[in-house]
Amino acid sequence: MAEHLLARELQQRGLASQIRVRSAGIAPYARDGALVSLDTRMVLRDIGIHLADDTTSTDLKRHPELLHEADLVIAMTEQQARDLRERFTLPDRLEVHTLRSFAGEAGDIDDPVEKGDLVFAQCREEITRLIPRIIDHLFASY
Repeated sequence: MAEHLLARELQQRGLASQIRVRSAGIAPYARDGALVSLDTRMVLRDIGIHLADDTTSTDLKRHPELLHEADLVIAMTEQQARDLRERFTLPDRLEVHTLRSFAGEAGDIDDPVEKGDLVFAQCREEITRLIPRIIDHLFASY
């Protein structure tokens, strides 16, 4: 969800060509090539982001090269950030933050999986609220 919300905001600001946004799962249940969840599709569709029916997820365990191509990793939770540092060999230059910490706040964005459409919508709204601050920070820092 965050990938598509961030990509849309970058596009709206005319900055899409300056930053490449990729999302990859780190959870034990992350599966490379799995279809994006129906809940995610629905809450994004509700705000005008339409994912193709064949849009799939990426499992970072199967694509660790993404970490070597990245300049910045933004995780949703502190636990994800810790898992990333513990389970992967990261380039020294790679910064790892949570979405909230990069936006200047504390706390996590918990995974809404299996919590229903209301929780997915709340998660989408929280990510949407933070994204302008993320972009402002990106262009002030890099």
